[in-house]
Amino acid sequence: MKKIGLIIKREYWTRVRKKSFIIMTILGPLLFAGIVVVPIWLASSESSDEKVIAVIDESGLLANSFQDDEDSNIRYEYINRSIDDAKANFSESNRYGLLYIPAIDINDPQGVTFFAESNPSLQLLNNIRGTLRQNIRDVKMERSNISRAMLDSLETQVSINTINLGQAGKEQQGNAEVASAVGYVGAFLIYIFIFLYGAQVMRGVIEEKSSRIVEVIISSVRPFQLMVGKVIGVASVGLTQFLLWVGLTLLIVNVAGSFFPDLASQAATPPAMAQMPESNPQLEAMQNISSAFDSVNIPLLISCFIFYFLGGYLMYGALFAAVGSAADSDTDTQQFMLPVSAPLIISIVTLAAILNEPNGTLAFWMSMIPFTSPVVMMMRIPFGLPTWQLILSMVLLVGGFIFTTWIAAKIYRIGILTYGTKVNYKTIGKWLFQ
Repeated sequence: MKKIGLIIKREYWTRVRKKSFIIMTILGPLLFAGIVVVPIWLASSESSDEKVIAVIDESGLLANSFQDDEDSNIRYEYINRSIDDAKANFSESNRYGLLYIPAIDINDPQGVTFFAESNPSLQLLNNIRGTLRQNIRDVKMERSNISRAMLDSLETQVSINTINLGQAGKEQQGNAEVASAVGYVGAFLIYIFIFLYGAQVMRGVIEEKSSRIVEVIISSVRPFQLMVGKVIGVASVGLTQFLLWVGLTLLIVNVAGSFFPDLASQAATPPAMAQMPESNPQLEAMQNISSAFDSVNIPLLISCFIFYFLGGYLMYGALFAAVGSAADSDTDTQQFMLPVSAPLIISIVTLAAILNEPNGTLAFWMSMIPFTSPVVMMMRIPFGLPTWQLILSMVLLVGGFIFTTWIAAKIYRIGILTYGTKVNYKTIGKWLFQ
């Protein structure tokens, strides 16, 4: 154990001190925080210049239909001029755009044109299109003797509350959207981390093997001890980087919120929610999302993430180390990578089916199989599952780690000292029985 500890310490400090680790540890939180902060900051710091849009309505049907939009800083100005005259003097008017509405047929409105010096934003065009559609519909209803109040009375918004019934009839607020998002993010992170740090183990083994350093190391420790120490050492590096990413991301977001108080308020109340009436059921549904996080057991989710990350990585890391020991270069590893990585790829591909039925037969068995359980189980946990299934999955993952480590060790102890030999599956099969 002392020798394994020394190998773990060497692998850990060697990688933590690398410039690439330091750079990625700093850039990672900046990127994650940027995804949250930058869009809100850009939205809040948009140009304050007022955009004036002239409106020429030759139809006479849409008088005063376009109202000024203070949020987007857009002002509509109706003008009584010919379209040719307005276009001729457009550059001198300093207006942002010119909206021309000809004498249209309300049953087939054609010819509406927006003139501008450059392409307008999609949001502006969608707002204009929505206003035209709404007002043309109002004209049609008025001609059909249908009032707006009558039409509104026919529309009914239905919202569904989700309540999770626990043991002893305990009720708890639930939300399938929140559970899906949390589960998918957790599963995807584990998938990425296993591939990222598993590849590091494989490349490290190839480098030591090609430089013949491993011959010196093997003279002091057993191949199994070297493989286990290397796998655990890199796992510690991955866990350290993940925890630093989480802590630094939260710190950056909080610091940005203290310097820009408006960002926090805008993040808490998106513009789409702010524009909704208070009685709108959609607003109530959005407001319930924050309370729905209470249905997700965050401490359980974090602890399970760490367990399945470590368990999945240690299992796949040993296999990646075995692949690295059987090859002399990255090119030689390609033939062995597909069988090793196929279960991970299958698990991430089937997440959509598992999302539709998180407690179905497919989800159950894939969360029990050690090769797919690290990814699939993270998708199932936010939806809630029996405790016995979680315990059984963990036990099977530990058993799978022990079994794959034993298999990988038999390949590693011979492959690490094999040079210049073209290794194939038949050769690896012989190593397993030696």
